[in-house]
Amino acid sequence: MTTAAPLQESFIRRVRSAAASHTLSHAIILTGTGDLAGAARFVAAAHLCREDGAPCLRCNSCRKVMEGIHPDVITVQDTEHKELTVEAVRQLKQDVYVQPNEGQRKVYLFADCQQLNERDQNVLLKIVEEGPPYAAFLFCASSAHGLLPTVRSRCVELKLRGDEGPADLAEAAALCRAIAGKKATGLAEYLCDLENRRIKREELRPLLQGAWQIAAEALLQRRGKAPDDALAPYTHTLSPLTDTALRRTEDVLRRLAAECETNVGPGHVLGALLSLMQQEVYRR
Repeated sequence: MTTAAPLQESFIRRVRSAAASHTLSHAIILTGTGDLAGAARFVAAAHLCREDGAPCLRCNSCRKVMEGIHPDVITVQDTEHKELTVEAVRQLKQDVYVQPNEGQRKVYLFADCQQLNERDQNVLLKIVEEGPPYAAFLFCASSAHGLLPTVRSRCVELKLRGDEGPADLAEAAALCRAIAGKKATGLAEYLCDLENRRIKREELRPLLQGAWQIAAEALLQRRGKAPDDALAPYTHTLSPLTDTALRRTEDVLRRLAAECETNVGPGHVLGALLSLMQQEVYRR
């Protein structure tokens, strides 16, 4: 059985977070270095798993996906030709409207996007936009630029980086410190500074995830859990918050970290963070 062990922990967290919040996109481009096919199977399992923490990698559905035998995960690839044939694309166009066999989703995994010419991509664009709600599409590509801009604009890109390190917890702690000040003006100043630095969605996501992890660790410590060596040095930044405020803060950070899995802009997420903190934490 293929496992998720070789995948980056940050990638696994992103996928599970999106699945838990029901924000896992039906159209995803997987790019970068690493095991793209394995990453695609992991995402496909997240679409089909019905257990908590999807993909759990333990249930029958997950096992079938990771072993490549799930009837609702279709690998689209032509090993005999450089490009997909017209007939293969025509069959796919018909098959997408056939209901799934076992799961709630039917996932099409394009193992090599270099096989998709412009004609194929234009056909797929219409299916991605107007296909049935149960259909999901996973595109594996060394670079998203090999796909048409119209296709890219309809998809969420998830990047695998072999050299990706852990989130910058010091920066995440700075965000927690601004939140724990319990003043909207102080948090607004910090968030404006981030926006002025033109923070990108790819940078904002690990920042929010790191702050969320710190908040979750702080909650667990208050309930008697032994400190986590990596996170413990930063949990004091949230000590001014009551248990209720800390719990609501953790929930807000978790939700907005998941929002960064979609094509939403960083400015929107930063504005939402300030608004939600005012509504759900500071005013209570």
